[in-house]
Amino acid sequence: MSKKRKVFNEYTALSIENAGSEGKCIARHEGKVIMVDYAVPGDIVDAKVYEIKKRFEFARITNILKPSEDRIETFCTHFGTCGGCKWQQMSYPAQLKYKQQQVIDAFERLGKFPFPPLEPIIGSVQTEHYRNKVEFSFTDRKWLSNKEEIGTLDKATNAGLGFHIPGRFDKVFEVETCYLMHPLQNDIRNRIGEFCRKNDFDFFNLYGKTGLMRNLMLRNNSKGEWMLLVSFGADDEEKRNLLLNFIKTEFPQITSLLYVINDKLNDTIHDLDVKVFEGNNHLLETLEDLQFKIGAKSFFQTNTLQTLNLYSEARKMAGLTGKELVYDLYTGVGTIALFVAKMAAKVVGIEYVPQAIEDAKENAALNQITHTHFYAGDMKDLLTSAFIEANGKPDVVITDPPRAGMHEDVINQLLLVEPKKIVYVSCNPATQARDIALMMDKYIVSKVQAVDMFPHTHHVENIALLELR
Repeated sequence: MSKKRKVFNEYTALSIENAGSEGKCIARHEGKVIMVDYAVPGDIVDAKVYEIKKRFEFARITNILKPSEDRIETFCTHFGTCGGCKWQQMSYPAQLKYKQQQVIDAFERLGKFPFPPLEPIIGSVQTEHYRNKVEFSFTDRKWLSNKEEIGTLDKATNAGLGFHIPGRFDKVFEVETCYLMHPLQNDIRNRIGEFCRKNDFDFFNLYGKTGLMRNLMLRNNSKGEWMLLVSFGADDEEKRNLLLNFIKTEFPQITSLLYVINDKLNDTIHDLDVKVFEGNNHLLETLEDLQFKIGAKSFFQTNTLQTLNLYSEARKMAGLTGKELVYDLYTGVGTIALFVAKMAAKVVGIEYVPQAIEDAKENAALNQITHTHFYAGDMKDLLTSAFIEANGKPDVVITDPPRAGMHEDVINQLLLVEPKKIVYVSCNPATQARDIALMMDKYIVSKVQAVDMFPHTHHVENIALLELR
């Protein structure tokens, strides 16, 4: 029996009601939910469905009949193709409004626990050029909007350097101008791409996993210093030195010029040896009076100015007096742990990645902080009763887990230990709400503060203060 053919509807005069998940917006037709790409609440549009799920459909706008009052002109020529700034067509005040609503919806619908009115969301002073890190991929078959060009371009013209198209590992869109990071990154990326084409360097083939040029990673700090890591797919010393010497000569702002040879099937470099070609193996970044060493593998929040706001709010919620024992879970390179250390008696940081813990210890030494203690291990295995007996029962726990949230074993251990306060920092209000709901028998939510770290995207950071009943 043949499968029933899906009918992809075309809708006219859809009213966009609200912002939804993953940067899409919500419309309804005869009780059916339609998730519309690149819409703005308040728009009235025609749209065509391109994917059908059991409970909803995905659609693209074919015509804007009446634009929302919150719709604005986009500033990036790549908008709608790149996929990186899905809310760029929405005014910034509206972005903040819907990010705040995202937190409320998660807490009400998923968490279903009582919470106080949210503090006003903290917007980003910079809405362009705010990132301190960005990564690009090379491809020998760049994504083409004109299908007639596919298979007709020569090697150099078909080679691209840019971002992966959302949801497609095999499609890289060549970027000419990106507004996420300081404009120098555009010059660096475009000049490297031009140099590699001119000198017949092989761009990476994402299917066969072959080719010399694989990835670029750029970081910068508030001093105007830059790190560039070039990931090569093969060990070709002659071409490698040719490219790296070109970069060294042309871009003196790069104070940390690094490379790695990655002939694996994936792009991760955490298990690879990063080599220094010129300069330092790190950048130094400053938050208040603290300095942090940031290496190629280090995690550091990508919006430096907003990081200061995020950590300041978390520290304020902790309400430290100088007498407390603080646990910092998922400590990374120790940024939050060191940020609160001057107001605590002792800080214990725990992190899964061993290299991050080594960075945390280096950062503590760099800042002459001696009352922080860092441990590497899987959180659910390390945070045990024996560990707490050895390190002391925490008065305050600050936790900043990855998007997946905390493991249930970690939550159960916190419930057993009963710290007076838990400051939960999250980049995913949905998993944050899920985790908090599991602690409601012993805790109340007494304050909630959203922080916009990523303008023009749907992502939002959120801090919740939990206090023991």
